[in-house]
Amino acid sequence: MTDAFTEQLVAWRRELHQYPELSNHEFATTERITAWLKQADIRILPFGLKTGVVIEIGQGEPLIALRADIDALPINEATDLPFASKNAGVMHACGHDIHTSVMLGVAYQLKALEKTLAGRVRILFQPAEETFNGAQQLIDAGALEGVQAIFGLHNAPDLPVGTLKTRGGAFYANVDRFTIDINGKGAHAARPHEGIDSVVIASQIVTTLQTLASRIYSSQESVVVSVTRFTAGNTWNVLPQTVELEGTVRTHNDAIRAQIPVKIESLISGIASGFGASATLNWQPGPPALVNTQQWADFALELAAENGYHTEVATPQMGGEDFAFYLQQIPGAFVSIGSASDYGLHHPSFNPDEAIIGQAVDYFTELAQRALKAIKPR
Repeated sequence: MTDAFTEQLVAWRRELHQYPELSNHEFATTERITAWLKQADIRILPFGLKTGVVIEIGQGEPLIALRADIDALPINEATDLPFASKNAGVMHACGHDIHTSVMLGVAYQLKALEKTLAGRVRILFQPAEETFNGAQQLIDAGALEGVQAIFGLHNAPDLPVGTLKTRGGAFYANVDRFTIDINGKGAHAARPHEGIDSVVIASQIVTTLQTLASRIYSSQESVVVSVTRFTAGNTWNVLPQTVELEGTVRTHNDAIRAQIPVKIESLISGIASGFGASATLNWQPGPPALVNTQQWADFALELAAENGYHTEVATPQMGGEDFAFYLQQIPGAFVSIGSASDYGLHHPSFNPDEAIIGQAVDYFTELAQRALKAIKPR
């Protein structure tokens, strides 16, 4: 890839970074991506999406897919970069602008090679990954029809540029969200014996939930329970009637995933009833565990090593990824590529190294070509 083309991709990335948009509202982002693709006369498929773009390059069979996510997060940027977000309260704090620029580069390079491709490559510029419903939107629209394998990436700020990791089997976690409503009895803070203290009850619930990982399930299982919001009261001298807790559970084992809400119900009901209060669980299942196909994970690692990456077999991650929905439908692999940021994903100061872009473009360009040749005719 030429230096001039790399500079163009970096410029596009910075433009996307300046104008981030939230999930399912990526209207200007979609317009920009579409305009840049049309400059290269790349075929845009008419899936009738509200946001997002699907393109196709090549002819005949087989057909593989690549995916980039395009949405941003409701975060105030704190990087002081000259191309920092101009949309107040919205930031590309997960690097989807990086992913999009990589796949734009791959699209351009594959277009130049179109006559030599041994089949078709479909590239999904997917909305709404952060809300975990974008992949399903594309599946419902028919974007996977005929696709025989799919590949995607996420930048990894904890890894140096030039490092690529993946694994066969479970890679990213099941992601579930919960709220717990505790209903006690309000009282004056000076006379707590006249009420039922929902704050004390909620505090015990927060602590007891940690026994799911430490005492109920084996330490060899991947179980993370995080309470991330504790909402109670509105003044300093009144014990509130109610408390609401919110959080997330991450697992890799589907059997354990199914058991967790039952265990939580039992724990919170027992604690609350012991004080004469009540506790109600609202469980919201999210994306499933991302399970890579072993064959394609091995393929991705071997090719990465050939392309100059330092490669490692990844350990299971507790983050979530709606790419998992694609892998429930068809085989494929998802990889992590180092972006060397001092601050992690979803941090206001997240700042990935743009050096990731050029190498990733060349890697996925070759991956697409080689994957087409590796798939046996139907």
